[in-house]
Amino acid sequence: MKLDNYYIADNLEFLNKIEDKSVDLCYIDPPFATNRDFGDFKDLWKDPQIFCDEFLAPRLELIKTKLKVTGNLVLHCDTSASHYIKVLLDNIFKRKNFKNEIIWVTGGNAKATKKFYKTHDVLFVYAVSNNSKFNAQYTPYDEEYYEKNNIQFCDIHNEAYITCAIHSSQPEVSPRPNLRYNWNGHDKQWLVEQKKLKQLHEDNRLQYGPKGVPRVKRFLSEMGGIPIKDVWMDINSIQSGEKLNYATQKPVKLLERIVTTYTDPKDIVLDCFAGSGTTGRACVNLNRHYLLVDKNKKGKELFFDSIKKSLAYNLIT
Repeated sequence: MKLDNYYIADNLEFLNKIEDKSVDLCYIDPPFATNRDFGDFKDLWKDPQIFCDEFLAPRLELIKTKLKVTGNLVLHCDTSASHYIKVLLDNIFKRKNFKNEIIWVTGGNAKATKKFYKTHDVLFVYAVSNNSKFNAQYTPYDEEYYEKNNIQFCDIHNEAYITCAIHSSQPEVSPRPNLRYNWNGHDKQWLVEQKKLKQLHEDNRLQYGPKGVPRVKRFLSEMGGIPIKDVWMDINSIQSGEKLNYATQKPVKLLERIVTTYTDPKDIVLDCFAGSGTTGRACVNLNRHYLLVDKNKKGKELFFDSIKKSLAYNLIT
Protein backbone atom coordinates (compact mmCIF):
# COMPACT_ATOMS: atom_id res chain seq x y z
CA MET A 1 0.00 0.00 0.00
CA LYS A 2 1.37 3.37 -1.04
CA LEU A 3 2.18 5.69 1.84
CA ASP A 4 1.61 9.45 1.87
CA ASN A 5 -1.71 9.28 0.09
CA TYR A 6 -5.38 10.09 0.65
CA TYR A 7 -7.67 7.18 -0.23
CA ILE A 8 -11.37 7.51 -1.03
CA ALA A 9 -12.76 4.32 0.45
CA ASP A 10 -14.90 2.73 3.12
CA ASN A 11 -12.60 2.75 6.13
CA LEU A 12 -13.64 -0.73 7.29
CA GLU A 13 -12.69 -2.26 3.95
CA PHE A 14 -9.51 -0.20 3.84
CA LEU A 15 -8.41 -1.26 7.33
CA ASN A 16 -8.61 -4.90 6.26
CA LYS A 17 -6.00 -4.19 3.57
CA ILE A 18 -3.42 -2.61 5.89
CA GLU A 19 -0.61 -4.88 7.07
CA ASP A 20 -0.89 -5.95 10.70
CA LYS A 21 1.45 -4.24 13.19
CA SER A 22 2.60 -1.67 10.62
CA VAL A 23 1.20 1.60 12.03
CA ASP A 24 2.89 3.74 14.70
CA LEU A 25 -0.03 6.04 15.48
CA CYS A 26 -3.70 6.04 14.60
CA TYR A 27 -5.56 9.31 15.16
CA ILE A 28 -9.29 9.31 14.50
CA ASP A 29 -11.96 11.97 14.90
CA PRO A 30 -15.25 10.14 14.22
CA PRO A 31 -17.79 12.74 13.04
CA PHE A 32 -20.42 12.38 15.74
CA ALA A 33 -23.64 14.34 15.29
CA THR A 34 -22.63 15.83 11.94
CA ASN A 35 -25.34 14.03 9.92
CA ARG A 36 -22.77 12.72 7.46
CA ASP A 37 -23.95 9.80 5.34
CA PHE A 38 -22.32 6.51 6.28
CA GLY A 39 -24.66 4.35 4.22
CA ASP A 40 -26.37 1.67 6.29
CA PHE A 41 -25.26 3.44 9.48
CA LYS A 42 -26.94 6.76 8.68
CA ASP A 43 -29.63 6.38 11.37
CA LEU A 44 -27.23 5.25 14.11
CA TRP A 45 -26.20 8.83 14.89
CA LYS A 46 -29.42 9.16 16.86
CA ASP A 47 -28.16 6.74 19.53
CA PRO A 48 -24.46 7.05 20.52
CA GLN A 49 -24.52 3.69 22.28
CA ILE A 50 -25.75 1.82 19.20
CA PHE A 51 -23.38 3.78 16.98
CA CYS A 52 -20.42 2.80 19.17
CA ASP A 53 -21.39 -0.85 19.28
CA GLU A 54 -22.34 -1.37 15.64
CA PHE A 55 -20.22 1.14 13.73
CA LEU A 56 -17.20 2.14 15.78
CA ALA A 57 -16.39 -1.13 17.58
CA PRO A 58 -15.47 -3.22 14.49
CA ARG A 59 -13.22 -0.42 13.26
CA LEU A 60 -11.44 -0.10 16.59
CA GLU A 61 -10.93 -3.87 16.69
CA LEU A 62 -9.16 -3.67 13.34
CA ILE A 63 -7.16 -0.58 14.26
CA LYS A 64 -5.76 -2.42 17.26
CA THR A 65 -4.36 -5.17 15.01
CA LYS A 66 -2.69 -2.62 12.72
CA LEU A 67 -0.73 -0.86 15.49
CA LYS A 68 2.85 -1.81 16.25
CA VAL A 69 3.75 -3.02 19.73
CA THR A 70 4.98 0.56 20.36
CA GLY A 71 1.90 2.11 18.77
CA ASN A 72 -0.86 4.33 20.13
CA LEU A 73 -4.44 5.23 19.33
CA VAL A 74 -5.66 8.79 19.87
CA LEU A 75 -9.44 9.08 19.57
CA HIS A 76 -10.91 12.57 19.39
CA CYS A 77 -14.49 13.14 20.53
CA ASP A 78 -16.65 15.50 22.55
CA THR A 79 -18.81 15.12 25.62
CA SER A 80 -21.84 13.97 23.62
CA ALA A 81 -20.26 10.53 23.25
CA SER A 82 -17.09 10.41 25.35
CA HIS A 83 -18.57 8.29 28.16
CA TYR A 84 -19.79 5.64 25.69
CA ILE A 85 -16.46 5.63 23.87
CA LYS A 86 -14.36 5.27 27.03
CA VAL A 87 -16.17 2.04 27.98
CA LEU A 88 -15.78 0.72 24.43
CA LEU A 89 -12.05 1.50 24.36
CA ASP A 90 -11.54 -0.15 27.75
CA ASN A 91 -13.14 -3.31 26.39
CA ILE A 92 -11.14 -3.41 23.16
CA PHE A 93 -7.73 -2.06 24.21
CA LYS A 94 -8.07 -3.11 27.88
CA ARG A 95 -8.08 -0.71 30.81
CA LYS A 96 -4.41 -1.39 31.58
CA ASN A 97 -3.50 0.17 28.22
CA PHE A 98 -5.35 3.43 28.89
CA LYS A 99 -2.76 6.23 28.91
CA ASN A 100 -4.50 9.59 29.04
CA GLU A 101 -7.72 11.52 28.79
CA ILE A 102 -6.53 14.82 27.35
CA ILE A 103 -8.79 17.83 27.62
CA TRP A 104 -8.39 20.16 24.66
CA VAL A 105 -9.87 23.57 25.48
CA THR A 106 -11.38 24.81 22.24
CA GLY A 107 -12.46 28.23 23.46
CA GLY A 108 -15.68 29.98 22.53
CA ASN A 109 -17.80 32.65 24.17
CA ALA A 110 -21.40 31.78 23.29
CA LYS A 111 -23.99 32.00 26.03
CA ALA A 112 -25.87 28.95 27.29
CA THR A 113 -29.13 29.62 29.10
CA LYS A 114 -29.74 26.38 31.03
CA LYS A 115 -26.31 24.77 31.26
CA PHE A 116 -22.61 25.64 31.11
CA TYR A 117 -21.32 26.33 27.61
CA LYS A 118 -19.12 23.56 26.19
CA THR A 119 -15.54 24.70 25.66
CA HIS A 120 -13.55 21.48 25.34
CA ASP A 121 -13.07 18.24 23.42
CA VAL A 122 -11.66 14.97 24.70
CA LEU A 123 -8.69 12.96 23.41
CA PHE A 124 -8.50 9.37 24.62
CA VAL A 125 -5.05 7.78 24.33
CA TYR A 126 -4.63 4.01 24.37
CA ALA A 127 -1.61 1.80 23.73
CA VAL A 128 -1.38 -1.86 22.78
CA SER A 129 1.45 -2.67 25.20
CA ASN A 130 3.67 -1.30 27.96
CA ASN A 131 6.24 -0.37 25.29
CA SER A 132 4.17 2.38 23.71
CA LYS A 133 6.01 5.40 22.35
CA PHE A 134 5.77 8.72 24.19
CA ASN A 135 7.83 11.86 23.64
CA ALA A 136 7.24 14.40 26.41
CA GLN A 137 6.36 17.88 25.17
CA TYR A 138 7.22 21.25 26.69
CA THR A 139 6.14 24.87 26.42
CA PRO A 140 8.51 27.82 26.93
CA TYR A 141 8.87 29.28 30.42
CA ASP A 142 6.74 32.36 31.04
CA GLU A 143 6.51 35.12 33.66
CA GLU A 144 3.95 33.17 35.71
CA TYR A 145 6.36 30.23 35.97
CA TYR A 146 9.16 32.56 37.09
CA GLU A 147 6.96 34.03 39.84
CA LYS A 148 5.55 30.72 41.11
CA ASN A 149 8.90 28.94 41.24
CA ASN A 150 11.03 31.71 42.75
CA ILE A 151 13.37 31.79 39.78
CA GLN A 152 16.84 33.11 40.58
CA PHE A 153 19.71 34.14 38.36
CA CYS A 154 23.31 32.95 38.43
CA ASP A 155 25.68 35.87 38.99
CA ILE A 156 28.32 34.56 36.57
CA HIS A 157 26.28 33.84 33.43
CA ASN A 158 22.99 35.54 34.38
CA GLU A 159 21.20 32.24 33.75
CA ALA A 160 17.80 31.57 35.30
CA TYR A 161 17.62 28.58 37.61
CA ILE A 162 15.59 26.91 40.32
CA THR A 163 16.95 24.98 43.30
CA CYS A 164 16.00 21.42 44.22
CA ALA A 165 16.65 19.32 47.30
CA ILE A 166 19.61 16.98 47.01
CA HIS A 167 18.95 14.95 50.14
CA SER A 168 16.13 12.58 51.03
CA SER A 169 13.23 14.01 53.02
CA GLN A 170 12.22 10.55 54.25
CA PRO A 171 14.29 8.55 56.76
CA GLU A 172 15.52 5.34 55.19
CA VAL A 173 15.05 2.03 56.98
CA SER A 174 17.96 0.51 55.09
CA PRO A 175 19.88 3.45 53.64
CA ARG A 176 22.43 2.82 50.91
CA PRO A 177 25.82 3.17 52.66
CA ASN A 178 27.41 5.14 49.82
CA LEU A 179 24.66 7.79 50.05
CA ARG A 180 24.90 8.33 53.81
CA TYR A 181 27.68 10.74 54.70
CA ASN A 182 28.51 14.10 56.28
CA TRP A 183 28.64 17.17 54.07
CA ASN A 184 29.26 20.66 55.39
CA GLY A 185 28.37 19.53 58.90
CA HIS A 186 25.15 17.75 57.91
CA ASP A 187 24.88 13.98 58.18
CA LYS A 188 22.09 13.03 55.77
CA GLN A 189 20.85 10.50 53.27
CA TRP A 190 21.89 12.24 50.04
CA LEU A 191 20.55 11.61 46.55
CA VAL A 192 24.01 11.45 44.97
CA GLU A 193 27.32 9.97 46.03
CA GLN A 194 29.83 12.17 47.84
CA LYS A 195 32.09 12.34 44.79
CA LYS A 196 29.23 13.72 42.70
CA LEU A 197 28.22 16.22 45.40
CA LYS A 198 31.80 17.45 45.59
CA GLN A 199 31.85 17.95 41.82
CA LEU A 200 28.60 19.93 41.97
CA HIS A 201 30.14 22.14 44.65
CA GLU A 202 33.25 22.78 42.55
CA ASP A 203 31.09 23.59 39.52
CA ASN A 204 29.10 26.18 41.52
CA ARG A 205 25.96 24.08 41.10
CA LEU A 206 25.06 24.13 44.80
CA GLN A 207 23.28 26.85 46.73
CA TYR A 208 23.59 26.78 50.52
CA GLY A 209 20.78 27.82 52.83
CA PRO A 210 21.13 29.72 56.15
CA LYS A 211 21.96 26.48 57.99
CA GLY A 212 24.44 25.35 55.36
CA VAL A 213 22.25 22.67 53.76
CA PRO A 214 22.91 22.59 50.00
CA ARG A 215 20.35 22.53 47.22
CA VAL A 216 21.28 21.80 43.62
CA LYS A 217 20.80 24.45 40.93
CA ARG A 218 18.80 23.39 37.88
CA PHE A 219 19.21 25.84 35.01
CA LEU A 220 16.10 26.44 32.93
CA SER A 221 18.18 26.24 29.77
CA GLU A 222 18.83 22.57 30.59
CA MET A 223 15.24 21.66 31.46
CA GLY A 224 13.51 21.99 28.10
CA GLY A 225 10.57 24.07 29.28
CA ILE A 226 7.36 23.54 31.22
CA PRO A 227 6.10 19.95 30.79
CA ILE A 228 2.76 19.85 29.00
CA LYS A 229 0.05 18.19 31.07
CA ASP A 230 -3.30 16.67 30.15
CA VAL A 231 -5.23 19.94 29.81
CA TRP A 232 -4.28 21.77 26.61
CA MET A 233 -5.29 25.43 26.70
CA ASP A 234 -2.75 26.90 24.30
CA ILE A 235 -4.22 25.64 21.01
CA ASN A 236 -7.75 26.91 20.65
CA SER A 237 -8.36 28.12 17.13
CA ILE A 238 -7.67 27.43 13.48
CA GLN A 239 -5.25 29.97 12.05
CA SER A 240 -6.66 32.18 9.30
CA GLY A 241 -4.21 30.83 6.74
CA GLU A 242 -5.30 27.22 7.26
CA LYS A 243 -9.10 27.55 7.19
CA LEU A 244 -10.67 25.26 4.59
CA ASN A 245 -14.39 25.80 5.36
CA TYR A 246 -14.71 22.19 6.47
CA ALA A 247 -17.05 21.65 9.41
CA THR A 248 -14.91 19.23 11.43
CA GLN A 249 -11.50 20.75 10.62
CA LYS A 250 -9.01 20.85 13.51
CA PRO A 251 -5.98 23.13 13.98
CA VAL A 252 -2.74 21.89 12.42
CA LYS A 253 -0.93 22.75 15.67
CA LEU A 254 -3.15 20.31 17.56
CA LEU A 255 -2.28 17.46 15.23
CA GLU A 256 1.38 18.44 15.23
CA ARG A 257 1.46 18.10 19.01
CA ILE A 258 -0.22 14.69 18.87
CA VAL A 259 2.03 13.41 16.09
CA THR A 260 5.19 14.72 17.76
CA THR A 261 4.23 13.14 21.08
CA TYR A 262 3.52 9.64 19.80
CA THR A 263 5.81 9.22 16.79
CA ASP A 264 9.34 9.79 15.52
CA PRO A 265 10.43 10.98 12.06
CA LYS A 266 9.56 8.52 9.26
CA ASP A 267 6.94 6.76 11.41
CA ILE A 268 3.56 5.87 9.88
CA VAL A 269 0.41 7.71 10.96
CA LEU A 270 -3.08 6.47 10.05
CA ASP A 271 -6.26 8.56 10.02
CA CYS A 272 -9.30 6.64 8.76
CA PHE A 273 -11.74 9.51 9.34
CA ALA A 274 -9.46 11.91 7.51
CA GLY A 275 -11.88 14.71 6.66
CA SER A 276 -9.95 17.73 5.39
CA GLY A 277 -6.63 15.96 5.97
CA THR A 278 -5.21 17.96 8.87
CA THR A 279 -3.41 14.85 10.11
CA GLY A 280 -1.66 14.59 6.75
CA ARG A 281 -0.64 18.25 6.84
CA ALA A 282 0.91 17.75 10.27
CA CYS A 283 2.78 14.69 8.99
CA VAL A 284 4.15 16.59 6.00
CA ASN A 285 5.38 19.35 8.31
CA LEU A 286 7.00 16.85 10.70
CA ASN A 287 8.51 14.36 8.23
CA ARG A 288 6.15 11.47 9.03
CA HIS A 289 4.45 9.11 6.61
CA TYR A 290 0.67 9.17 6.48
CA LEU A 291 -2.29 7.08 5.35
CA LEU A 292 -5.52 9.08 5.05
CA VAL A 293 -8.89 7.45 4.39
CA ASP A 294 -12.37 8.94 3.97
CA LYS A 295 -15.41 8.59 1.72
CA ASN A 296 -15.63 12.34 1.17
CA LYS A 297 -13.97 13.43 -2.08
CA LYS A 298 -14.19 17.07 -1.03
CA GLY A 299 -11.88 16.36 1.91
CA LYS A 300 -9.24 14.89 -0.40
CA GLU A 301 -9.42 17.89 -2.74
CA LEU A 302 -9.09 20.32 0.16
CA PHE A 303 -6.14 18.39 1.56
CA PHE A 304 -4.08 18.37 -1.62
CA ASP A 305 -4.95 22.01 -2.35
CA SER A 306 -3.73 22.98 1.13
CA ILE A 307 -0.51 21.00 0.65
CA LYS A 308 0.16 22.73 -2.68
CA LYS A 309 -0.45 26.16 -1.14
CA SER A 310 1.79 25.34 1.80
CA LEU A 311 4.63 24.18 -0.46
CA ALA A 312 4.26 27.27 -2.65
CA TYR A 313 4.33 29.52 0.42
CA ASN A 314 7.48 27.83 1.71
CA LEU A 315 9.19 28.27 -1.65
CA ILE A 316 8.33 31.98 -1.70
CA THR A 317 9.39 32.64 1.89
